[in-house]
Amino acid sequence: MAKALLGYVGGSDPRVLSEMRRLQQRVQDLESELVRIQAENDALYAAAHHGDSLLDSIDVPQAEPALA
Repeated sequence: MAKALLGYVGGSDPRVLSEMRRLQQRVQDLESELVRIQAENDALYAAAHHGDSLLDSIDVPQAEPALA
């Protein structure tokens, strides 16, 4: 019954197999991109927090309102 619900009629449809391979490759590509972006985000986070201590050490006078 489950095979009938999934459209299984005795053999594997080459179009379905091709689409499945394409989707699996897309998932792998997205997972790789996610790992790359997470590493980039971690590096940016570390740089931003390292930069905070540098910015905190600079003496900046109170900002004046902009002229409109």
